Formats: sequence, structure tokens, C-alpha cells
Amino acid sequence: MEDDEGDGTMKDFDYYIFIDYSENLIGYAIIEDEKLKELLPNLTRFKHYRSSGDRMSYLRHIKKTIERDDIKSFFLKLKIKEMRKNMEIHLDVLEFLKTHENCIIFISVDNSQYSAFRKMVNIVDGKDIMIKQESELKEGTPEYQVSLVLDNLLNIERLRK
Repeated sequence: MEDDEGDGTMKDFDYYIFIDYSENLIGYAIIEDEKLKELLPNLTRFKHYRSSGDRMSYLRHIKKTIERDDIKSFFLKLKIKEMRKNMEIHLDVLEFLKTHENCIIFISVDNSQYSAFRKMVNIVDGKDIMIKQESELKEGTPEYQVSLVLDNLLNIERLRK
């Protein structure tokens, strides 16, 4: 697989998978390429929770945006669980990879779980799968923008509890 832009990301993946953690929560989101392109115009106001000045105000605003624009409907799969159920999340993703083995897939994984997750993906082959650490995503790229959706959903759920 070649890097189209010279920036380490490939273009025209069939699916994009994002796996992220927030304290005691883990979540994943899977989106098809076409839906990702449709979703991008709705994500201009999204940023990382930690970088927002008034975090509570930002999360209230972004929660309304998610509901108003029905952001969750763009995703093929979206799930958030308590960290103790992380195996369920990983198995869901591995099952998806196995049933879509003829697809080119991009996966972004939280830095702390990258090496362990990479080993699991190698079990299901992973030849058409590009895995990147979340910190490798370049700000402003489609992958980065969509990763912010899961990041914000995790923080909304974490603060709700």
C-alpha cells in the first residue's frame, strides 16, 4: 500500500475504524469512506476536549451539535463501554476485520493500546490494514477530524456518569 500524499496517510480506504479511551471508558467507531466524506462538513467545530478553554461549555455545545446533525447516524458501528469490557470492543473490531478481509481499512488506536492492538490485528492477517497511533494523525486531516467525534462522545459519556 502506497502513501498517496507523502504525509503517512492513505486515501480511499473502504472503512475507517477509530478506537479511543477516556479514563474508565473505551469506544470504537466504524465509518465507510463515502459516509466519512459526507460527515466532514459537520465537523468544523470539533476539537479535542483537552484543548478547549471552558470544557463543560464546549461539551454541552458539541453534544447539541451531535444530536442536531445526527452525527451518530453516519457511523456503521459505534459503541462505548466501560474499560473492563475492552475485550468486547476488541472482539467486535476483529470480527469486523475478519468479515471485511477484502477491504482496505484504516485504524486509529489510542497510543497506550497501539502495540497490543497491532499484535491482535496481525492474527487476522492485516495486510490491507493501516494502523496508526492517535498521536500520528495530522491535525486537519479527515482521519483526525473524525477521531474527534469519538473523543468527544467518550468525554460526554464519562462526565455523564
